[in-house]
Amino acid sequence: MSAAEQKAVPPRPGRGAQAARLAEILRVDQAGELAAVHIYRGQQAVMKHARGRERIAEQLKEMEGHEQVHLSRFDELLSERKVRPTLMSPLWRLAAFTLGAGTALIGDKAAHACTEAVESVIEKHYAGQIDELRDRDPALAAELSKFRDDELMHRDLAIEEGAHEAAAYPLLSAVIQTGCKVAIKISEKI
Repeated sequence: MSAAEQKAVPPRPGRGAQAARLAEILRVDQAGELAAVHIYRGQQAVMKHARGRERIAEQLKEMEGHEQVHLSRFDELLSERKVRPTLMSPLWRLAAFTLGAGTALIGDKAAHACTEAVESVIEKHYAGQIDELRDRDPALAAELSKFRDDELMHRDLAIEEGAHEAAAYPLLSAVIQTGCKVAIKISEKI
């Protein structure tokens, strides 16, 4: 579904509803970037020690750097707007690192399949938020657009590197995407 096809989430009625919704957006986005950093760290932990995988380890390090920039910005926004991070952060760090390392242990194609699955979900997630915030907070919508472009670049690189060639790709991708969607819903609220 394209961004244009997605419906923006209307603001909830009542006092403070827009502020509460913005807090959800910032909380979940910070959690997602935290997880992305740890996925790439897990993948690098395996790939940097695998003979012949130095190039992939460098790609992963570069992508982690992009995610770290995003995470730093969301950390600033949480602080500026007095929004607490998700209480799930310790679990998300562990789960993300494990996912990254686990897919890298399967092989480079599986690691790329992980990246492609995660970034596909995140791109759609950001697109919906951009539509929702375009009129209410254009500066934040513009930042999210930049971050979404980085996620698309990561997804496209993963596809070029053979994500769809991973063993059991459809199952692997579906499980990872479902996990991401569940984590998004949990992180908005908890």
